[in-house]
Amino acid sequence: MKFATKVIAAHAISTGARAYLSLFSLRSVSVGSSPPLRPENIVHQMIPTKIKPAPSASSSSSVMVRCLKLGWGIGIVGMLAACGSAPMVKAPVIERATPAVKPQTSTPVTPVVRQAGGDIVQARSRWIPVAWSDLPGFTDDNFYEAWNAWIRSCERVQGTLAEFCPDVRRLSIAGEAAQRSWLQERFQPYRVESLQGDPEGLLTGYFEPMIDGRRTPTAEFRFPVYGVPSGLGQRKPWFSRQEMETVPEAMATVRDKVLFYLADPVDAQVLQIQGSGRVRVLQEGGTQRWIRLGFAGSNDHPYRSMGRWLLDQGLVRDASWAGVKSWLLQNPQRQQELLWVNPRVVFFKELPPDPQDTVTGPRGAQGSSLTPGRSIAVDPGSVPLGSPVWISTTSGVRRLVMAQDTGSAIVGGVRADYFVGTGTQAGDAAGRIRQKLQMWVIWPK
Repeated sequence: MKFATKVIAAHAISTGARAYLSLFSLRSVSVGSSPPLRPENIVHQMIPTKIKPAPSASSSSSVMVRCLKLGWGIGIVGMLAACGSAPMVKAPVIERATPAVKPQTSTPVTPVVRQAGGDIVQARSRWIPVAWSDLPGFTDDNFYEAWNAWIRSCERVQGTLAEFCPDVRRLSIAGEAAQRSWLQERFQPYRVESLQGDPEGLLTGYFEPMIDGRRTPTAEFRFPVYGVPSGLGQRKPWFSRQEMETVPEAMATVRDKVLFYLADPVDAQVLQIQGSGRVRVLQEGGTQRWIRLGFAGSNDHPYRSMGRWLLDQGLVRDASWAGVKSWLLQNPQRQQELLWVNPRVVFFKELPPDPQDTVTGPRGAQGSSLTPGRSIAVDPGSVPLGSPVWISTTSGVRRLVMAQDTGSAIVGGVRADYFVGTGTQAGDAAGRIRQKLQMWVIWPK
């Protein structure tokens, strides 16, 4: 499930970080727009998450600040100054559906079909060759962060793109001028359009939650997060959320598959929507440990939004996560009814400890670690995983990113989900991202 800015801390945010977090709230797309071919079960709405992080996360804020200064620098200051007169818009955002595929050990490259005139046709997009000068802001981007993300893609990518990985690694210590010159010499930019010829699409955002949990249930921690149950896949769709809590056969399959218990059912929904996260566990002796969870499967039911349901019932005006929690506090007798609105359940697996956990994001569908601000989730039918992509949005974000993740809601020719980072502030930022998008795939000549 899925942008080197790194772990966004829950507190101690610098001025540069605040600029980063507010960037996408400017000049947002209207509520009615949606990406081409978007599944009808996916509902767009404003859901800024408020998950309580751990104090220990603050040690990572300096990493993010350094990366922000490297990656955005003077350009971001100028951009924000230029947008400063624009009103702050509270934009609706997609509740991100979980990864469409399990992470792979390597990334096959989508077949490329070239047509007369140089166009390339994919299953859900058409690529039109353009000049490098057609890429907005191409000479202004700081390639340092994107190059780190590209190196991570090289750990998994196969085929045509893999042939260039030795040069990518060699150029990691070169200057931006050398990197840009090599890119222009060896690659060709293509404007991505829908098969109907529309060059504009949608950019949303996602993040990695950080949540407190327990291995055993308590009066406070009683909402389960499941590993893969036995028999998953024997029937499609598998048991729904309600059936998993009421049907004896379904209950038996998950009884011994609980990984953690959380204190808030809404936080559990957030974790499932994002498709990955970190859980802080209190261990024997009072020590705490962060455990990273990765997407392991789902029950194959369509996603339905609790916030959207509350709005449609006329029960709330505020469909944010805070609004949903507030309604539950006032209507505890209807908690089960609300939770069962969404039949989709996501199953997780614990990922082994990684010394780089504090400076890398979760693994995307490609199998490589995501880089905040430089990794995007795409529709593989439009853009092959592992591809370098240039993006331009209505808020003025123009930068090189890597296609390293997918999502069941990320469907269409010009469609991407921007990985913001880890923690509460990243969640707030992701919740404000809903922008018109243009994309250019950077493909070998």
